[in-house]
Amino acid sequence: MADDIRLIVQGDDFGMCHAVNAGTVQAFREGILTQASTMAACPWFTEAAALARRFDIPLGVHQTLTCEWDHLRWRPLTDGSSLVGDDGTFRRTVADARAVVTHDDAVRELSAQVAKFAAEGLTVDYLDVHMGESAPSAYAEISSAAGKPYIYGPEESQRFASIAILSDRDADTKKPWVLDHLAGLTPGVHLLVTHCAAAEPELAAMHAPGTETYRWAEEYRLSDQAVVTDPAIRKAIEERGIRLVSMRDAFAA
Repeated sequence: MADDIRLIVQGDDFGMCHAVNAGTVQAFREGILTQASTMAACPWFTEAAALARRFDIPLGVHQTLTCEWDHLRWRPLTDGSSLVGDDGTFRRTVADARAVVTHDDAVRELSAQVAKFAAEGLTVDYLDVHMGESAPSAYAEISSAAGKPYIYGPEESQRFASIAILSDRDADTKKPWVLDHLAGLTPGVHLLVTHCAAAEPELAAMHAPGTETYRWAEEYRLSDQAVVTDPAIRKAIEERGIRLVSMRDAFAA
């Protein structure tokens, strides 16, 4: 319908750690989350895969060429030398990765990440990217090979009426911001990106105190979790007649 408002609520970093996995499942089952962007190179991917199968969570490949944390470090699935720093793990920032990662190494790695989903018996509905585009020339190639949309691609992103990120806002502003955002949605498909996690001790242990990424550990994730599972947010969605969808059916006629 031309006047239909559809909202995708996406949880990023599924598979990164147990806290994120637990929070993502709760947000999907009890909140408004409709899909999860999942990191195949991360240590808790196997648990995320099992949870996705159990609860039929729609998934995307959260294409990963970086690792931002001090104490939680992950390695590529392939052996491309340009992908890693001196410790053998992914580089910490998009800028660092973009400066050295080669197209061929990126394509091999991202292809291996897609393949790991298939090995777990998982259906991939879309592709996106962790932190930012570390290898800009690779994503269209992976999308074409996988036959799945890369949602931040120049053409695919234009299909959305809006793309917004909840996470990097002060906690006390998130709920009123979401309520205002919902009130202003126009007909079409809208994407709201979140980073959910359960309150587990590992969140605080991922980073050294005072480092650049500390707000992305507990603060942003726990406040996202609270908003996504808040009954008042679901009530506002229902009152506006907004349809919660995933990429699996967002653009269906």
